[in-house]
Amino acid sequence: MMAGGAGWEGLGAGGRDPDPDPDPASAPAWALAPTPASTPASTPSLSLASESLQPLQDLTGDGGVRKEQLRPGTGQPVPPSASVAVRYSGYLGNWNKLFCSNGNSKYPRLMKLGKDITLWGLEIGLLSMTKGEAALFVLTPEYAYGQRGCPPSIPPNTTVLFKVEVLDFIDSEECDTFFELTCEQRDRLPLEKVLKVAATEREFGNYFFYKQCFKIAKDRYKRALSILGRSSSSKAEQSQINASKLLLFLNLSLTYLKLERADRALKYGELALEMDQGNAKALFRCGQACLYMREYSKSRDFLARAQCIQPFNRDINNELKKLARTVAAVRLLAHGDLSITYKFWEKGQEHCITSRD
Repeated sequence: MMAGGAGWEGLGAGGRDPDPDPDPASAPAWALAPTPASTPASTPSLSLASESLQPLQDLTGDGGVRKEQLRPGTGQPVPPSASVAVRYSGYLGNWNKLFCSNGNSKYPRLMKLGKDITLWGLEIGLLSMTKGEAALFVLTPEYAYGQRGCPPSIPPNTTVLFKVEVLDFIDSEECDTFFELTCEQRDRLPLEKVLKVAATEREFGNYFFYKQCFKIAKDRYKRALSILGRSSSSKAEQSQINASKLLLFLNLSLTYLKLERADRALKYGELALEMDQGNAKALFRCGQACLYMREYSKSRDFLARAQCIQPFNRDINNELKKLARTVAAVRLLAHGDLSITYKFWEKGQEHCITSRD
């Protein structure tokens, strides 16, 4: 949560964050492009907050953004078109006055560079970082809050310090370009580019799913599906489109289960089965959905088919056990003496369980 109302971000990509910060409209316009300070500002030392005494890296050549790496990351640097998830804390003085932080947010939002991040200096800093990296930054007023500051938290012409950790990022350049095109222009794009955009949207959906933002994940998966609605010119192209759609149908089925919308989960599971009748994951999702809807016979049929394909799959076998126990309770209440038998595999051996067990 923000302290004192000063911050450096707006709404994240894809929609509402589970722990939102104040509306970006409250950020002053000059925060996006700070004006030069009229008088020099004193610059705190990073070494006061760091165990090491590394020389600071001057990222701008004029000392406006200086960096000390605390922990290296992996992979390529954050690209200019990325949406990033970071943990950050901003300080005044020599790290003794915290004025903003998202450290209490369980799932920091994805923020689009060039749009959602309102501090020029921090965007420059992020472009120097990789996934998993942590660093300290000193930003002079020209690259932070300018001559005016951000009252009451940040005085005029103030140098600020930030501790930043890059948790994840997704490069959305292809998506940004795609959604700026007209429908006619999109239809003329090579299939390879369309599939890449759909894959990126699915990646966004996966990110939000694992952050338990299921409604946002659902919307991103559906957005990806809308991209794949184009007509194909060959069987080979249609096969590629169907392969992308299949992944999205499976993801949507699971997401709707998380949203407790079993009817929709069943719908997307069945759409997946129309493309691949022997897909064990689709059969499993349909079985889960039917169990949730108390359609026990249909659930058993779906799960039994999935088990035939993957007899040693623990999730499938556990779901069959759950179904058997559920049916046991229902039939015991209704009749008292009826039973039904299910087979499952455990530790390499076949077992049976009846609804009485």
